[in-house]
Amino acid sequence: MDLYYVPPSAPCRAVLMTAKSLGIELNKKFLNLFAGEHLKPDFLKLNPQHCVPTLVDNDFAIWESRAINIYLVEKYGKNVSLYPKCPKKRAVINQRLFFDANSIYQAFIDTYVTQYLFKKPVDAEKYKRVDTAFELFNKFLEGHAYAAGDELTLADISLLATVSSYDVVNHDFSKYENVARWYDNLKKTVPGWEENWAGCLEYKKLLGL
Repeated sequence: MDLYYVPPSAPCRAVLMTAKSLGIELNKKFLNLFAGEHLKPDFLKLNPQHCVPTLVDNDFAIWESRAINIYLVEKYGKNVSLYPKCPKKRAVINQRLFFDANSIYQAFIDTYVTQYLFKKPVDAEKYKRVDTAFELFNKFLEGHAYAAGDELTLADISLLATVSSYDVVNHDFSKYENVARWYDNLKKTVPGWEENWAGCLEYKKLLGL
């Protein structure tokens, strides 16, 4: 399977950690976005939205990291606990995945990426949304070791890629005790953490921090 990716990207890093957790070897294909490689005709045929990560499995192409991760588990995963078949458990995992995409990760894009990569001013209200997202995540973790209950799931992996992005830009989330506990645990236990952190360090350089 080919994975078109860029190392700093949190969604790309989430896919790499998921594949590692499942014991899947990916043929990683770096896509230079600044050189416009994602806009070349061959890539547009695979993915008209020209975004990363994009997974190509034989004649099947899929993008959006959370969709990719679900696909990997459902087709190749022996560790079904990452995305169990129980509809209620899946519903909670899905909610956390949507929370990651639409709240805490989006807040990172709207603040740190906008300010430091795109060099645009950021309204203070948007930084408040970062705090709101962490407050919510802290509540989700109350009484639980993991984001969607008491087992590691795809929700944790996706959120780990996001929260580690905040870590590498020195955002202090230590006051959110449940998040800090969760993060310290996952750094030690999730397969592929080292590659994820290496991507975070590239992100830091990219943002000029």
